Amino acid sequence: MSTTLTTLQNLAANNEKFAVLTCYDAIFAAISEDAGVDVLLVGDSLGNVLQGENTTLPVTLDHMIYHTRCVARGSRRAFIITDMPFGSYQSSPKQAYDNACKILSAGAHMVKIEGGQIMADTVQFLAQRGIPVCAHIGLTPQSIHQLGGYKLQGNSEKSAKQLFDDAKILEKAGAGLLVIEVVPAKLAKKITQTISIPTIGIGAGIHCSAQVLVLHDILGLYQGKKPRFVKDFMADANTIQEAIASYVSAVKTGLFPNKQHEY
Repeated sequence: MSTTLTTLQNLAANNEKFAVLTCYDAIFAAISEDAGVDVLLVGDSLGNVLQGENTTLPVTLDHMIYHTRCVARGSRRAFIITDMPFGSYQSSPKQAYDNACKILSAGAHMVKIEGGQIMADTVQFLAQRGIPVCAHIGLTPQSIHQLGGYKLQGNSEKSAKQLFDDAKILEKAGAGLLVIEVVPAKLAKKITQTISIPTIGIGAGIHCSAQVLVLHDILGLYQGKKPRFVKDFMADANTIQEAIASYVSAVKTGLFPNKQHEY
């Protein structure tokens, strides 16, 4: 049975967690599904892990369409979300709509866009026209230069209130899911308990409806300092599928993330 947005919303409503993992090709789509992953995120993180870029900014719409097609060919039942890349949706709701149509035509079931209240009109424009939207607040990698680096967000009273307000506004605009990245666990818990749509945490603590990590990170394939919210599931596994299954199990049973992975 295929996983749908309604499936995910029902899981969250029943306090059942679901697992999200980035994916960029057909074979990992199949392996991840077999290991129990519910949602495959075709992330613009491919700029970092596949293309060797320092940021996600050089990733293009054509790149995202190509990798979405690859993932869709390997997927049989997972829900597929694709990041809209930098510059493909920020200028107007019409621009976002035109490009989101191309992504859904390539096989995605939902698009993800970064930004808070400023993106509410775009979220509403897409949702009213039948395009499911996953919103993304907190650390938004496409705004990395404005944010001053990859660092904790929402750690002051003012910024925490802004993120909390952003979440409510994006929900009202029609977002179906909300990614919360690198924020204090206490704030992510408050948001999750307040809004009615599922939240997907990455570096946001255990209380989110779901968790997402980059595939390469859970396999121990990263350079430099490991982010605090990352766990290497390959360290205790014999195969890649076993590592992914371990990640899925840890998310669904509430064993991951734990205190050492949150802020």
